[in-house]
Amino acid sequence: MKKLELFEKKQQEIAALAKALSHPARIAILQFLASTPTCISGDISDYLPLSRTTVSQHLKELKSIGFIQGDVEGLKIKYCLNKEGIEKLKSVFGDLLEEITPCDSKTC
Repeated sequence: MKKLELFEKKQQEIAALAKALSHPARIAILQFLASTPTCISGDISDYLPLSRTTVSQHLKELKSIGFIQGDVEGLKIKYCLNKEGIEKLKSVFGDLLEEITPCDSKTC
């Protein structure tokens, strides 16, 4: 049995989403895509201080978790935010933050 399996499914899901956000380049990509309706992957590497290969790896991670989607257009791939994936992210982390809200300092 893997140690990961010792935790609840919801905890594993939160950890996977957090892992996908665990690099500043991925946060920057999400912010960049949020500021533009669609974007070609080359444009993203021009925006970030990283090589196209590195950006491509971060895009792959964000796509695999469902935060972004990409459509092939000729020789390029147009990326945009995946509405369902972003809504899930907001919901899961919103629920988590509600759950871990600290108690009043007078009672702790």
